[in-house]
Amino acid sequence: MAKTASICVIIAAKNAADTIETAVRSALQEPEVAEVVVVDDGSDDDTAGTARRADDASGRLNVVRFDQNKGPSAARNHAIAISSAPLIAILDADDFFFAGRFGRMLAEDDWEFVADNIAFVDADTASLAPGRLQQFAENPLFLDLPTFVDGNISKRGVRRGEIGFLKPIMRRAFLDKHDLRYRQEMRLGEDYDLYIRALALGARYKVIHSCGYGAVVRGDSLSGRHRTEDLRRLYEADRTLLKSVKLPPQAAEAVRRHERHVRGKYELRRFLDIKGQAGPLAAIAYVAGNPGAFPAIATGILMDKTERLRNPGGVSVTAPGNGLRYLLSAPAK
Repeated sequence: MAKTASICVIIAAKNAADTIETAVRSALQEPEVAEVVVVDDGSDDDTAGTARRADDASGRLNVVRFDQNKGPSAARNHAIAISSAPLIAILDADDFFFAGRFGRMLAEDDWEFVADNIAFVDADTASLAPGRLQQFAENPLFLDLPTFVDGNISKRGVRRGEIGFLKPIMRRAFLDKHDLRYRQEMRLGEDYDLYIRALALGARYKVIHSCGYGAVVRGDSLSGRHRTEDLRRLYEADRTLLKSVKLPPQAAEAVRRHERHVRGKYELRRFLDIKGQAGPLAAIAYVAGNPGAFPAIATGILMDKTERLRNPGGVSVTAPGNGLRYLLSAPAK
């Protein structure tokens, strides 16, 4: 594929005035980027104005604002609707691209979705990350639906380790052909849901191991503070897929595993919500009325209490000596 300006970078942002300028500049520096669409999703700060200050006068930046917060799915769908580039890439408002990212991703043309590695960087040292970036061999692979779904079952002790964090380039033509957009009611796992629906429809999801995306980790991040209702909508999305698409047995079982995993987290959170709001007796009454929830609740409480006694492990790795943690491990170049 020719390395022409063919990508729309979409940034959904809420109260991101401290970080949005870096995100926008990193997108505009990439020659393959034809459009950068920032949707200020009802911010209380000057996110929109700060984003405009990153404009490079190339005419590629479009900043729009919602008066009221509608959520990341609605913001991204709006950005897709008002843009036209044939390829779509998502950038979170507090993250950034490493220089040269898209040139590597567009080197081949055998995909509907293509993602690269992610480096997790601490907020206070993010500016140093480009000089510390590990060079990985490409080692391309294709994700099938069971592999992708199983890679999104979180593991205790692993901070941001699921492969759902991958930020692929997506072909607009594939999304349009299958009427695929983010589910606007979802505020958790909306990426996961879009990708599994695409995989169920036959999308080729390619992953290369070179790293072009910097995910900034902050101590006060909201990424782990999900509402109980968000967990319910996530496992219901799995159920919807199972009812609406006839999946191969292995794929269907993977989706059921993910549904059980998320539903277990929901049941524990629901129990704790009731306990906090109405007291222990009300929480016990909830379990008595929902005996199927008891194993997940009991296991969750036990795991929480023994967290520090267990040795954490997982798929994320840290490159020796450079202070960066990577989502995918691969041999260095």
